[in-house]
Amino acid sequence: MQLVYAFDAYCGWSHGFSGTLGEVVSRHPELPVEVVSGGLFTGSRRLPIREFGYVQGSNAQIAQLTGAEFGERYERLIADGSFVMDSEAAARGTAALRGAAPERAAELAAALQHAFYVDGLSLSAPATYRTVAEAAGLDADAVVATFEAPEASAAAKADFRRTAELGVTGFPTLLAVDGPHVTVLAVGRATADQIDRRLTSLTAAR
Repeated sequence: MQLVYAFDAYCGWSHGFSGTLGEVVSRHPELPVEVVSGGLFTGSRRLPIREFGYVQGSNAQIAQLTGAEFGERYERLIADGSFVMDSEAAARGTAALRGAAPERAAELAAALQHAFYVDGLSLSAPATYRTVAEAAGLDADAVVATFEAPEASAAAKADFRRTAELGVTGFPTLLAVDGPHVTVLAVGRATADQIDRRLTSLTAAR
């Protein structure tokens, strides 16, 4: 059995789930974790952030319910309103980081969200991936080269297909996948204890 974490790096609720995910991963080192990106802001939804009027209210709720931090530099992006969230670029970057350290995929996904939601860095900018990679002790040149390579777009599209095939309709979603069997452990938010209880029930039923 493995865990599959479907998220979007530009999803505030995914940012709020980062702490729970980190706790679940630390409690279950025996479970491999696959991280896949969603396509929340692609195509016609790739718009200036001002077009999503619910963002500030949603962020306040996320912070209250999960304790997630939203930094001053990110708040300035919201206030300006011209920043465009591009989930395809974020998925390319997620794939580049994941490829550099597959066993740290969950940790790196959280670091990427921190870069946006706390540090206010664009997930379309190669410099952001250099910063995240260097902080994680990875080969930053290799990560940036992978992010910029034509193959990165194919990796992003493969992630979008994977989330669809798994039946994911919202982010974040945490799944337990055991061969052909897929069990939803959490959608939106949950505590590590709640997920543990679901995992225990699942294991007992096997």
